[in-house]
Amino acid sequence: MMPAPARAPSPSLRAPSFRGARLVSRRASVVVSPPRRRASSRAAASDGDAPAAGAPLRVAVSGAGGRTGSLVMKLLASDPASFAPPRGLVRSPKSADKLRGTLRDAVPDFSDARVEIVEGDVGSDSDLDRLCADRDALVVLTSAVPKPKIPSLLVALVSKIVPWMEARRPEFYFPEDGSPERVDWLGQKAQVDAAARSGSVRRVVVVSSMGGTQVDNFLNTMGGGGDVGSANILLWKRKAEMYLVARSPELEHVVVHPGGLLDKPGGERELLVGVDDRLLDGDRRSVPRADVARVVCGALLDPSAVAVSFDLASREPGEGDRGPTRTNEDVAELIASLRGETADYSKPGKKSPVPLP
Repeated sequence: MMPAPARAPSPSLRAPSFRGARLVSRRASVVVSPPRRRASSRAAASDGDAPAAGAPLRVAVSGAGGRTGSLVMKLLASDPASFAPPRGLVRSPKSADKLRGTLRDAVPDFSDARVEIVEGDVGSDSDLDRLCADRDALVVLTSAVPKPKIPSLLVALVSKIVPWMEARRPEFYFPEDGSPERVDWLGQKAQVDAAARSGSVRRVVVVSSMGGTQVDNFLNTMGGGGDVGSANILLWKRKAEMYLVARSPELEHVVVHPGGLLDKPGGERELLVGVDDRLLDGDRRSVPRADVARVVCGALLDPSAVAVSFDLASREPGEGDRGPTRTNEDVAELIASLRGETADYSKPGKKSPVPLP
């Protein structure tokens, strides 16, 4: 099938310098399935809202204090030619100090002027308005975090040691104010609304998770036994993604579904892309956080990465013939290899215990 036709770059985004007139994937090992065509890019923003041509992109990052968020902030702050000092949202002064320390250790010639840190909450419209004000793009890295039930950890450990005991898995719960419904649906919806209210944000990049088509995925059972809002983290994430997709073409969207996140170095692995959780059928279902951060930054700069939702995994270092993904140009080529394919948001449909649009 022929690649999707080339799109004109959005005037609100700074395009990287590519070699050649268009991007065509030459890497046969990329996972690609029969495509569904993406929607065309949104109409151009008014000159008053868009930055000057070639100006560094002004990016806001929610969840900036997290492990993946801090890596995104590091890449943004390390590339002043492409990005203005990024603005990151953290939840507390302690998180702000930790993020500054991380960046100070990781970014050459770092100074506090290289970043802007906002302390706030995704449940506060005023905090989100401060985050999105005068920004060109928003990266969403917030997520509910499951907590293990300590007794269940002990039982699971014993079940692995005692040969006659049936294997047990740990049990998890979500804090009342940190449920998937509250964080991954309502909190993310509020961020999308703030981006639209800003009048300047044109692109929203969401880091979600694979498994959103699978009602019985293990991650959806975390917090199980309570109300539907206390579990089904992947389905609440999917509901938020669908809300964002419905805002097109008002907001350009890129949704990345990484597999299991690894605290391993980036730029050492061949990355794999696909849609609709088909990568979960293979034996390569994880990806380093550092590579996820690289894909996020590449997607911010790629003018053709519009209205696309895809899955992301990686091979082991040294596997594959395509080589590791290291540059923004590599990321753009990886996304282009999807050839217009994007997630089918009719899945999982009526099977979902979370009410989906």
